[in-house]
Amino acid sequence: MRTVKLDLADAPYDIHIGEGFLASVSAILPLLAQPRVAIVTNTTIAPLYLAQLQVQLEQAGVSVLPIILPDGEKYKTWETLNLIFDALLAARCERKTTLIALGGGVIGDMTGFAAAVYQRGVPFIQIPTTLLAQVDSSVGGKTAINHPLGKNMIGAFYQPKLVLADISTLATLPDREFSAGMAEVIKYGLIDDLDFFEWLEGNIDRLMERDADALAFAIERSCQNKARIVAADEKETGQRALLNLGHTFGHAIEAGMGYGVWLHGEAVAAGMMLAAHAAHIQGAISDGGLARIEKLLRKAALPVVAPALGEDRYLELMAQDKKVDAGRIKFILLERLGQSFIGELSQDVVRQALRAGCAAA
Repeated sequence: MRTVKLDLADAPYDIHIGEGFLASVSAILPLLAQPRVAIVTNTTIAPLYLAQLQVQLEQAGVSVLPIILPDGEKYKTWETLNLIFDALLAARCERKTTLIALGGGVIGDMTGFAAAVYQRGVPFIQIPTTLLAQVDSSVGGKTAINHPLGKNMIGAFYQPKLVLADISTLATLPDREFSAGMAEVIKYGLIDDLDFFEWLEGNIDRLMERDADALAFAIERSCQNKARIVAADEKETGQRALLNLGHTFGHAIEAGMGYGVWLHGEAVAAGMMLAAHAAHIQGAISDGGLARIEKLLRKAALPVVAPALGEDRYLELMAQDKKVDAGRIKFILLERLGQSFIGELSQDVVRQALRAGCAAA
């Protein structure tokens, strides 16, 4: 087992990376304020892993309330969130009841948001079952639901008590979902870790074959990078925004195409290419650097061409991004491979990047 510590002043916690966590609840039990939990999962994950986790907890004397939600980004809504509250209230769950998020990023985000607001805050634990959730969304305490006008626009910063990333769950992950997670892994190399980017270039084939040792290293390195940035800026008042490389473009893709049509990681990958095109236009990265980014994304079976929503539509959607400040869109920009910063782009550069990186209408 590998452990990454997220060292927050008010709510430090461990991120355990390994195999067999669903068959052993030894890390969970000491954190329970009472012997009662609600496991929030979905219709895809429940048949695979719910019973195993539930049995282990019940054998340890813990009462378990399963809450099974529909699967998919399109269900990351108020209506689905209320299904969690309905179940908790009907079962008379108390403030010391711990919520356990068993699933991918959608389940983790909604469970965390529910925990943040149910009875003004109850403890929760993340057990992410997708690569994207293991390296990104389960770590750092961002919780939210979508709104038709913007992704993750309604939510809260609320930290889990523990994250258990069980690599064995990746064996059942569909190839498309696995690739979507690789987008976030590649992101860490681009924003602040050139050594990791170069390691990914040399080991991408092992990762795509789901080699356990390569995956464990990539997940640990990704979590270390995120933990370091989050510890320095928990509420995203500054440098934490670097973790959003490609996301301003990517969120526009998700909203413009309709939530769930493009997976989050797919949209981020295309968004990172658009950001790379902008950096190339500004002279920050060379032809060779642009080609390296595109080659790595292609090897991860990720899209490198964004959909043709139209330049004006992209600008309209990006104007609703959370990083907009005083009406000005903030972008995460590449200074060079492995180094990024928060800045602005002229509308002309944005339009040039869209023309370079979008499919023909």
